[in-house]
Amino acid sequence: MIETKIRKVGNSAAMTLTTEMLAILDAKEGDTLYVVRGDDGTLRIMAHDPSVAEALAAAETVMDENRDLLAALA
Repeated sequence: MIETKIRKVGNSAAMTLTTEMLAILDAKEGDTLYVVRGDDGTLRIMAHDPSVAEALAAAETVMDENRDLLAALA
């Protein structure tokens, strides 16, 4: 487990990623990261992956097109 701090930046809060975290993510300053919420409330941070980005965009389109149906099933 790696510990990090949340700090105030303007009207937002920012989490600092350590060099170790960036190495694990294979990311560098300026890269795009994705944060995905799990069903159990956990958050997963992932480096940019074009195939994941494409899948998330497709899922969002399907959810938008079927918003009423999904709300009824919820």
